[in-house]
Amino acid sequence: MTKKNLLVELFVEELPPKALKKLGEAFSGTLLEQLKAQGLATAESKVTAFASPRRLGAHVTAVAAQGADKPLSQKLMPVSVGLDANGQPTPALVKKLQSLGADASAAAGLKRAMDGKAEALFYESTAKGATLAEGLQKALGEAIAKLPIPKVMTYQLADGWSDVKFVRPAHRLVALHGDQVVPVTALGLKAGNQTEGHRFESTKAPLPIGNADAYESQMLEEGRVIASFDKRRAEIAKQLEAAAQKVGGGAKPVDDDALLDEVTALVERPNVLTCEFEREFLGVPQECLILTMKANQKYFPLLDAQGKLTNKFLVVSNIRPQDASAVTGGNERVVRPRLADAKFFFDQDRKKPLAARVAGLGKVVYHNKLGTQGERIERVRAIAKVIGAQLGSDALAQHADRAAELAKADLLTDMVGEFPELQGTMGRYYALHDGLGAEIADAIEDHYKPRFAGDTLPRNDVGIVVALADKLETLAGLFAIGQLPTGDKDPFALRRHALGIVRMLMERDLKLDLGALVKEALGLFPQATDQTAQQLTTFIYERLAGQLREQGYSAQEVEAVLALQPQRLGDVAKRLAAVRAFASLPEAPALAAANKRIGNILKKAEGGVQARVNESLLKESAEQALFAAMKDITPRADAQFQSGDHQASLQTLAALRTPVDTFFDDVMVNADDAQLRANRLGLLATLHGAMNRVADLSKLAA
Repeated sequence: MTKKNLLVELFVEELPPKALKKLGEAFSGTLLEQLKAQGLATAESKVTAFASPRRLGAHVTAVAAQGADKPLSQKLMPVSVGLDANGQPTPALVKKLQSLGADASAAAGLKRAMDGKAEALFYESTAKGATLAEGLQKALGEAIAKLPIPKVMTYQLADGWSDVKFVRPAHRLVALHGDQVVPVTALGLKAGNQTEGHRFESTKAPLPIGNADAYESQMLEEGRVIASFDKRRAEIAKQLEAAAQKVGGGAKPVDDDALLDEVTALVERPNVLTCEFEREFLGVPQECLILTMKANQKYFPLLDAQGKLTNKFLVVSNIRPQDASAVTGGNERVVRPRLADAKFFFDQDRKKPLAARVAGLGKVVYHNKLGTQGERIERVRAIAKVIGAQLGSDALAQHADRAAELAKADLLTDMVGEFPELQGTMGRYYALHDGLGAEIADAIEDHYKPRFAGDTLPRNDVGIVVALADKLETLAGLFAIGQLPTGDKDPFALRRHALGIVRMLMERDLKLDLGALVKEALGLFPQATDQTAQQLTTFIYERLAGQLREQGYSAQEVEAVLALQPQRLGDVAKRLAAVRAFASLPEAPALAAANKRIGNILKKAEGGVQARVNESLLKESAEQALFAAMKDITPRADAQFQSGDHQASLQTLAALRTPVDTFFDDVMVNADDAQLRANRLGLLATLHGAMNRVADLSKLAA
């Protein structure tokens, strides 16, 4: 059967730039998937996605003009219903065959096969393969229906009566199988071979496409459009780098993948130009200038070799005039008032110290069940003072209290009002201007950290204390009022806050107990209950478990360590290393199995078990030998555990394997004598406690 390459393109009005990449991938992916499902494309068929501001397209290789015929087997009814005692078709069977376009004579050719416990009749036929026109029509409908459209538009067609719902009005549809037009329709359009090139620079309008394989080259050479999103993105990145090198001085464009994606979705024929602004604006914090250029104008600011902002920036134009001065001059005129606004905000904000803004936070609602930002700040201060006192001196607690008091004050500044992304960053600049010193200023900026996976931690102890306090207050408050994350929904980013706490406690090896921190934070909320504490603690340990698995630890290793809910999270890495080393010992499987057995015995014991041993009641030689080994080994293991050498502690305990095995072989734990039974259970409880100080070894049992 003849196979040719297929091209499909929807030419539309400007698509939403932030969604374009996903739209292009979804359109081409669904199209290929549907063509394969109908036997028109094969597993070897490849799809190339096209997505520009005014088009969505796909090029699919090896597409058949018609799908292969498919054998069908359709169950009709049980034999007992379809055939009478003489084997002749019943009226019910005849009627069923007629509905399928067959007559009573077809009954002789029906297949008989078991269907469950009864024999049934099956009608076998052949379904003719779909033609490309039929299959593409269905595939195109599915591809359009499944687009992840952020917001649908409703617009009228040319007839003035019909309307269509789509992301943007569509004006042309191209569908070519080789050089032949496939007669399909979509969005009120009939397929043809004509599209449009660049709005201003195309050499032809409309632009006829010769065949499916010529599309990309024709769009580039005649339409002046780079149709592939990925190739256009790569071209922009290349031009940005070249323009920066031409500026010299080690200049580099700001690294921002999201901005690069958005700009790629805004242009069809990229042309990078260098512009500049007045140096006087460099007195404004560079974060403000960079953000206003990126967010408002989609420019790429240029940084010098030290990462400092220069007064030059790069513009990605959609046209390539011989004289680009009008384009550069226009962009320079546009950016100037934006930078002037930033300078005005910065100058105005510094006229009022941060401390003078704190009172205003009492009028800003944080949450209708948790009060104002001012009330929230007082809770954060209370937690920060406690943490600071535990971690260091009174000086640390005082500095943390001051930083916590001012941490949210920049929310009331003009700059943060214009650019909420700069909260914390502007607080640092204003704190330095107020003469508060780098330690407190850095803590004001850093208390939001880590903001995302891989983000840095606060740079000093004051920042760590305030960041912990802020995240604990957020988690405790929202858990106290029942605002827990559900499924994929986490509107208050509580998972991120929990991971931030985990990272700070672990990576900085802070001598803080997680349970005590949770209790301290929840104590500030009258809505909190004992169940709240349990929920929040479990939530944090679940985030920790997920992070550890991502770092390469096995589920068994993680479960063994976290089953004990170690309060010092800084110890977790050492415990995991110890468990991994222990698991590699030849004694490990037997000891893990024994540990699990001991745990089960102790759970089933009536009246509870005290970890206490009366040596005079040890009658059997095996229990005497185990007790003697424990007296020798467990003090050494305990000392190693207390010194922080968890790996040595577990390895020392491995020597108990032989006496433990012998004990279970030779000793009846549940003896008839109550005293002997209680003593043996006490011996096992003592052993269980000694073995499970680093981790719950039973979790390592197969």
